[in-house]
Amino acid sequence: MTAIVAKAKKPRSASGLQRRRPSRAHKTFYWMVVPALVLFVILHTVPTLTGMFFSFTNYAGYGEWDFVGLSNYVNLFKDDRIMASYGFTFLFAITTTIAVNVGALFIAILLNSKIKFQTAFRGIFFIPNILSVLIVGYVFNYLISNNLPLIGQALGIDWLSSSILANPDLAWLGIVGVTAWQSIAFSVIIYLAGLQTVPLELYEAASLDGASPWRQFWSITFPLISGFFTINMVLALKGLLQAFDQIVALTNGGPGTSTESVAMVIYRGGFQGGEYGYQMANSVVYLVVIVVLSLLQLRVLSRKEADFS
Repeated sequence: MTAIVAKAKKPRSASGLQRRRPSRAHKTFYWMVVPALVLFVILHTVPTLTGMFFSFTNYAGYGEWDFVGLSNYVNLFKDDRIMASYGFTFLFAITTTIAVNVGALFIAILLNSKIKFQTAFRGIFFIPNILSVLIVGYVFNYLISNNLPLIGQALGIDWLSSSILANPDLAWLGIVGVTAWQSIAFSVIIYLAGLQTVPLELYEAASLDGASPWRQFWSITFPLISGFFTINMVLALKGLLQAFDQIVALTNGGPGTSTESVAMVIYRGGFQGGEYGYQMANSVVYLVVIVVLSLLQLRVLSRKEADFS
């Protein structure tokens, strides 16, 4: 009887081992992931951990260094230049995020409607996204500094008669305008993808009920693409908080330090000013700020999605 039971159980355990044993194809997939994982660790994880280590030192980027504990982090909150850069970056990022999403949603709705040359227009509106940020910045720098003042003088507008990029109070608006113009293209694509998921039958039923286009937008369109709105808001704010290239091309942080972003302060101090350890502490703080803001934004907007559904 015992022998019979043992024979009956043996095939079961063997088949179970065969199920648990990874197939040859699965092993191949794992080996394909290994090179990417190694590169990620070498190019991302190791530099990040190294930077965090040096944030507790007085390392200047060269020569000897000593541990200074948390003094770098404490001094950050006493540094007026650092605080000013955070203020400018938040103002720029929030304003541009709003402008990008409002403009992108409006353009996406127009491009999603039944118009001639729809595909061609979609391609044209996406062109800014494939252009180099630096090239776009330098081109607009010339236009804003030379052509726009001529228009202002012809129209008799005093504040527009000289380059706004040379005005400490208006330079940030020029950066916002150029950055929004280039960033809208990517957001338009995401909104178009969302609009394609809205059934046309809903609009037909709403029209029969006498709903206006504005009412259809708030009651049908926006609730059904709220998930895409969340994605665009989070991606836009996260990316704009790291603004660097467009500021370098347009104002280089000027006039004075009025348009210095956090990324620019980190670069200048860490790689040009002998403040490597100090700016590494700034980088760690800013990393935490971006992560917290992104998670908070995602949570709030996700709740709004639930309210619409």
